[in-house]
Amino acid sequence: MSDMEQKRGDGQEPEIQRQDSDFITERIKQRPVNKKKLLRRTLITAAMAVIFALVACLTFLILEPVISNWLYPEEEPASLEFPEETEEMLPEDMIVNDEQMEPEKEEPPQIKLEEEQIAQVLDNVELGMDDYADMYREISELAKDVSRSVVTVTGSVSNVDWFNDLYESKDQTSGIIVAKLEEEILILINYESVIDAESIMVTFTGGEQEMAQLKKKDVNTKLAICSVALSELETETLENMGVADLTAGSNNPAVIGNPVIAIGSPLGSGDSVCYGVLTSNSGIWNAVDSSYKILTTDIYGSKNASGVLINLRGQVLGIIDNSHNSEDMQNLISAVGISELRKVIERMSNDRDQAYLGTHGTDVTTEVNENLGVPFGAYITEIEMDSPAMTAGIQSGDIITRIGEKSISTYNDLVNALLILQPEETVAITLMRQGPEEYVQMDVEVVVGILE
Repeated sequence: MSDMEQKRGDGQEPEIQRQDSDFITERIKQRPVNKKKLLRRTLITAAMAVIFALVACLTFLILEPVISNWLYPEEEPASLEFPEETEEMLPEDMIVNDEQMEPEKEEPPQIKLEEEQIAQVLDNVELGMDDYADMYREISELAKDVSRSVVTVTGSVSNVDWFNDLYESKDQTSGIIVAKLEEEILILINYESVIDAESIMVTFTGGEQEMAQLKKKDVNTKLAICSVALSELETETLENMGVADLTAGSNNPAVIGNPVIAIGSPLGSGDSVCYGVLTSNSGIWNAVDSSYKILTTDIYGSKNASGVLINLRGQVLGIIDNSHNSEDMQNLISAVGISELRKVIERMSNDRDQAYLGTHGTDVTTEVNENLGVPFGAYITEIEMDSPAMTAGIQSGDIITRIGEKSISTYNDLVNALLILQPEETVAITLMRQGPEEYVQMDVEVVVGILE
């Protein structure tokens, strides 16, 4: 008997079978979990997810406008331009020579009246009280119609009194609607009443009130443009709203002695109206890189008057501003002429900055040119300290005759040339400077700044 059989006979299992049995009965133990390592991996995964999300968000925010503009390009809003002024006719312009008149064919013969006959006809014309009432009624109707473009602007500021109680102070001024665009209306105001305001409220003719945003201001004139979204206004307000006509010419001598109407707040309170006569348009107010005509009237009003002067056509002649009155005329209504302000209003409406040279000046008159030999141009009377003009070497007494490609004959030409320039633009300026014997031409380059 073999050893294997002997072992079987002895009741002992073979060695191979026992090994297999041991393997089958062996318990498999789970690998112990490293909690610190698991926590670390979890935190790393979460952190990576957050970083990926942030990168994705930033990428979307950066690329989304680019892709949107590429797929759906937005058209830039058209630049706002105000119509050119309409000229007033002088009395002598209304007389037409016989040579200028073309003969009209097949016209019935006209009856010609002698001067004596005309005088007799006029003597027989009598105006009664009803005629005067009708005339003033028409003027009143005109004022009401133009008042649709006039609004009341209120600036509010919250303050605390001595007893630590909160109160709200308000300051009001009259403004005019100068443009009605696709998405907003633009209102011209004197910003001194609202410059420090926490909120600006506009009250329209029908009584509706809406919040406004200050868009652009002009430091010379203290005027500003504020805007109100059209989507915020009711349909009735939009239908009753008017836009001011800025096409009048305020510099023409023909306007002197003509009737004018002051609307807005000529008496210091809203919705007031005054009638009078334009007495002068020869006053000049020189500001930095600007020159404005001052219109005076015989209308007695408030020192703090605001609003506009209009003619009998309903056109705006000037923006009421009594701050330039002399001491003996402080209560007479005056205004800054619209002819000079039109370009300023246009620039602010288009949200453009004004180029800054830093000069004060005047015109060279024909008398000065002939008697003293001073060249025609913009005569510089003063230079602002640390201005671009001073940096370029321009001095008081110089006469600027050219800016870029534009010839300068008057100081107003210089003002208009600066309105076209962009801030930080380099421009060549030609000037005449008095030498020992005669005026000498000089050329300088100026980097214009921003008037602030």
